Amino acid sequence: MNQPIPERVAQLYDASVPDWPGEIDFYRQLAAEARSNGQAVLEIACGTGRVALRLAQDGVSVVGIDISAAMLDVAREKSVGMPNVRWVEGDMRSFELDETFGLAIIPGHPFQSMLTPEDQVACLECIRRHLVPGGVLVVHLDHQDVGWLGDLRGDKRGVFEAAEELTHPKTGRPIRTSRAWSYEPSTQTASVVTVWEEIGPAGEVVDRWERGPIRLHCVFRFEMEHLLARVGFEIEAVYGDFYRGELRDESTDMVWVARDR
Repeated sequence: MNQPIPERVAQLYDASVPDWPGEIDFYRQLAAEARSNGQAVLEIACGTGRVALRLAQDGVSVVGIDISAAMLDVAREKSVGMPNVRWVEGDMRSFELDETFGLAIIPGHPFQSMLTPEDQVACLECIRRHLVPGGVLVVHLDHQDVGWLGDLRGDKRGVFEAAEELTHPKTGRPIRTSRAWSYEPSTQTASVVTVWEEIGPAGEVVDRWERGPIRLHCVFRFEMEHLLARVGFEIEAVYGDFYRGELRDESTDMVWVARDR
């Protein structure tokens, strides 16, 4: 019997989401500072533990929270025997952990699943309640390519295009990925449908599954600045990459560093 879609997506997550250049070292430096102060680190929307496990391997105490039980199952398999990492199933808008942290991080764009101002504020307020006074928050976002978004209103709207090629971690067979995007300017919402095809030895498709549409909010720079200020964070920096480079027109990422006021 075929696995449910969430379990399939979780199995392929590590292969389909590589590290961003400089990303892990960036988080390690901030986590080391928290550890030196006797503080733990919270990762929001931790997935399968791609980032959290690296920090835990450095001796940092880490709690990872995610809404997907399937993702957390993979994270638990990967962290057997590691007493300084804990996984919690929960909603990033409304979790309660009964502890505070020196650093909270949201790697890899999951904040963009907050589709409304109410969701965005609820998420940031919940995180702030879990920070020590003066605690640090890092939010990683797409730096929106408005030209590409505009194309999704025209001929590219809903058209499947080839994406990454993967190897299935269980069967060893190649996986062919394709995605179809669309964009709704009135709500700044991009939607994506993803199709995975597992390829057999003769080049035939032996399995196929689909997920979506997944809706993602396209956050723009000053929108994020206002959100952080509204919730009570003081912005320390916004970078265009994890090497602390300046945010420029051609930057593909925004890395926000903010501190609880």
